[in-house]
Amino acid sequence: MSHYLTNMLARLRTGVRIVAGGLLLGCMGLQAQAAARRPNVVFILADDLGYMDIGANNQQTFYETPNINRLAAQGTRFTDGYAACPVCSPTRASIMTGKYPARLHLTNYIGGSKAGKLKPPPFVGHLALEEVTIAETLKEAGYATGFFGKWHLGGGESQPEHQGFDVNLGGDGSGFPPSYFSPYKNSTLSDGPDGEYLTDRLTDEALKFIESHKDEPFLVYLSHYAVHNPQQAKAHLIEKYTAKAARLPHLAGKEVLPGKLGRQVQNQPVYAAMVESLDESVGRIAKRLAELKLDQNTIVMFMSDNGGLSTSEGSPTSNLPLLGGKGWLYEGGIREPMIIKAPGVTKPGTLCHTPVISNDFYPTILELAGLPLRPKQHVDGVGLLPLLKGAALPQRPLFWHYPHYSNQGCEPCGAVRLGDMKLIEWYEDDRVELYNLKNDLGENNDLAAKMPDKAAELRKMLHDWRKAVDATMPIPNPKDVSNK
Repeated sequence: MSHYLTNMLARLRTGVRIVAGGLLLGCMGLQAQAAARRPNVVFILADDLGYMDIGANNQQTFYETPNINRLAAQGTRFTDGYAACPVCSPTRASIMTGKYPARLHLTNYIGGSKAGKLKPPPFVGHLALEEVTIAETLKEAGYATGFFGKWHLGGGESQPEHQGFDVNLGGDGSGFPPSYFSPYKNSTLSDGPDGEYLTDRLTDEALKFIESHKDEPFLVYLSHYAVHNPQQAKAHLIEKYTAKAARLPHLAGKEVLPGKLGRQVQNQPVYAAMVESLDESVGRIAKRLAELKLDQNTIVMFMSDNGGLSTSEGSPTSNLPLLGGKGWLYEGGIREPMIIKAPGVTKPGTLCHTPVISNDFYPTILELAGLPLRPKQHVDGVGLLPLLKGAALPQRPLFWHYPHYSNQGCEPCGAVRLGDMKLIEWYEDDRVELYNLKNDLGENNDLAAKMPDKAAELRKMLHDWRKAVDATMPIPNPKDVSNK
């Protein structure tokens, strides 16, 4: 008897007859089996895709994302969806565990080690095996689990196959691909024909997994390397966007952060081509689910791990009017494209303006799958089922703790958002900034001096939270000349 059948029998309420020497399912049992099947879950995670990069969020975007836009039109789009960190590994850990990166002590991308006036605290260089991931929880409930793409939560014994995934193709612990074209030089993904594109290949593998597990509930975690550097794309798409960019004015050199040059407009052809390949992947997944008649029993979630890269390393995109980008705690670094489609739950074309965060995916998946919550595990996540049904959730603060120097120029800092108000605290000089995001989405008007009581209230809230999660803090760096 299959592993799937064993798990399904435990959930059937009627139609099962136990016969000596085996188990037989009658007609009523088959009907009950179909009715009782838990929904499939497809989680698509982009890397470094900015909030303003998709048409659903930005009708003037240079990029073409019809399939992502269609997904948004079919489900709920979160206008205030946040990553738990402005860089990749911590956000990925928050999705897997339902915990803030500060609680996990995994506060920087694995491999990051910059120092400056402050010496950043050490951080855990892998996702601890003691954590019960969302994949492990779903696997216990009878789900087939497949991981495809970027992991970046540790190599070796910390790779996806040791964290609840039956299949791991692409997750070798690295943070970016040596090449988007085969040969990939990835220890968990065999090379394809010359010229094969990584985004396409990962989608191919995810589709094979869906087809081979179409008769049982499955989790597909499609974690694209795109659109992370290196900037590499298909030649015909680069040509398409080169021609498109030539019709636009060239604007460059504008300061989007004090002392930091950033891209003011979206006009980079290679990046645009990478975005289109990512969008094609979303469309191919949706099409195959429909062909297999699985689309009405499949939850699809879409998110990016941090904001678009805009202030360094080539600055391939612009997040304006959002300030900053990847590596920063301004909105451009943490506000993400976030979509959930749950057939029978989400009303097509719904907008949700409630602030939510990547920790929330874990309990939300359990709610949608009809599985018991694990509050001791996803302690920092809140189930979003009420929001998906059009109801409300109690107001709560969201927190960020990034005690590191990012490659993109950000200094150690933390932040808290409560309602419309957001406070950023800079650890080098204890300076704070306060913004009303409802009136000032671009974070141009610092209200800290005008609203000292509100700044003090949010700052205390941030400090109390750091203490509660045992957040580690940077210390003065004796090797930095600015301290002498």
